[in-house]
Amino acid sequence: MRKTICVHFITRTGVQTTVEARVGNSLMEAATANDIDGVAADCGGLMTCSTCHVFVQDDFASRLAPPDAEELAMLAFTATPQQSNSRLSCQIKLSEALDGITVTLPASQY
Repeated sequence: MRKTICVHFITRTGVQTTVEARVGNSLMEAATANDIDGVAADCGGLMTCSTCHVFVQDDFASRLAPPDAEELAMLAFTATPQQSNSRLSCQIKLSEALDGITVTLPASQY
């Protein structure tokens, strides 16, 4: 049996939803599997749309590998302006080190 971790999604209005997610899945997969409103994920994780944009809480952002050039290029096309903690949730692979990760959802993905 695969391990699960806790993931917290916070809307721009402050409503928090906590879900259990499988280690090895992407943060985007956790959002879509749990019907998180605010993660559109139109391309299904192919990194061609930037509609899975999230803001990663600072203490967890430092645990992630930096975004590669392709992710940085896609982040330039987000509907809500990019911030220093912006990431595409399709590029965040969940691990035990990310148990409790908290992300805030942008005002809009479009």
